[in-house]
Amino acid sequence: MENKKVDPEIELHWIYNALFSAYGPQYWWPGETPFEVMVGAVLTQNTTWHNVERAMKALIAADHLDPSAIVAANLVTLGGWLHPVGYFNVKAKRLQGFCQWYLEHGREEGLAKMSTTELRRELLAVKGVGPETADDILLYACGRPVFVIDAYTRRLLARFVLARGDEPYEVLRAFFEMALEPDVALYNEYHALIVRHAKEVCYKRQPACESCILETRCQKYFGLST
Repeated sequence: MENKKVDPEIELHWIYNALFSAYGPQYWWPGETPFEVMVGAVLTQNTTWHNVERAMKALIAADHLDPSAIVAANLVTLGGWLHPVGYFNVKAKRLQGFCQWYLEHGREEGLAKMSTTELRRELLAVKGVGPETADDILLYACGRPVFVIDAYTRRLLARFVLARGDEPYEVLRAFFEMALEPDVALYNEYHALIVRHAKEVCYKRQPACESCILETRCQKYFGLST
């Protein structure tokens, strides 16, 4: 197979359809309410979802999975509840800061009144909230058509030679959003499917190419990408 130029729109839709056929709906993001999804997005930085679940359960057990309660909590105590996620003292400060921002902006009802561009700008101004976290919140909690770029997405793009994979975050986000229609359900499912596939088959090192459902068009399989 030769390394040839492909139509990004066709290729991205083919990848999505293949992943969805193999794995089905992923029902992302875990959380009973939009606020819980936001908390999970803040806490999941540099840790596993299993650890986030442990921290969330601790907040629930303490009756503190609430923005006002988190803001009012003693920082040391809050850090104790967040211990499973690592960097718990830093994350306690960041979570309090995020919750203060959330309250000042009118909770879910206030955020719903903002345009996607304005809300994204406001989120990125919150200390500790980077592009990936902001877009997790926008897509999964606020239902905005914003595609989330993470390490798994970069890996897939590089292996299909749709991008190098090390481009700036905004470049890759624009790439997806220009190739796909602005569809919240599609973006939600697509990102979740990429994460699952990367964790189960498309490993960073020694990917299981022989058993990969994408191998017929993935250039990594043919030794043409990294």
